[in-house]
Amino acid sequence: MSHALIVGAGAGLSASLARLFARNNLRVTLAARDTAKLAALCKETGATAIATDATRPDAVAALFAAIEAPDIVVYNASARARGAFTALAPDAVAQAIAISAFGGFLVAQQALQRMVPKGEGAILFTGASASVKGYAQSAPFAMGKFALRGLAQSLAREFSPQGIHIAHFVIDGGIASATRQVPADKPDSLLDPDDIAATYWHVINQPRSAWTWEVELRPWVERF
Repeated sequence: MSHALIVGAGAGLSASLARLFARNNLRVTLAARDTAKLAALCKETGATAIATDATRPDAVAALFAAIEAPDIVVYNASARARGAFTALAPDAVAQAIAISAFGGFLVAQQALQRMVPKGEGAILFTGASASVKGYAQSAPFAMGKFALRGLAQSLAREFSPQGIHIAHFVIDGGIASATRQVPADKPDSLLDPDDIAATYWHVINQPRSAWTWEVELRPWVERF
């Protein structure tokens, strides 16, 4: 595999994946609404950044038309609309679901149109605790993540027999970042994005006689 596309790229897990892919000699394309924030990462990894709205069919089609057909696609975009359910703004809820789930459909459809003729490729979807359990005052996030998980499961059943590896990752816990450090008194209480990326890489390289369609990742101290 030679080209990886990360949709919904940012400074956390996406950055760790971009670095890992680049170290393994993959060309990397980063897609996000705001590409200015990706300048340093592009310089570090040699990646190309393209501004994309993953919720718009025309924008996603244009993204894929502008790049070499990817061998690996990671859908890492998500959005939340928090608050008391009865006070949620319908437009904000619709947008959150569109980013978390509908965008995954659009990206996967474009990717599969290119992968199926070759009979190979990998599409990875980033889920969350909310993929399997809804939390109070977070219904829109759960709606989007449940839908994304359902999409991944359906695609795995349809396209794994055609040689395309579809995998969904339940990231069950907080992810450490420059602005969210692991507390000194609670070591390993946050997921390290580099460690998450390593698991993605392992799944990508699994022999097809023993493919995984879903992985749960959580800190060893996380309750579940």
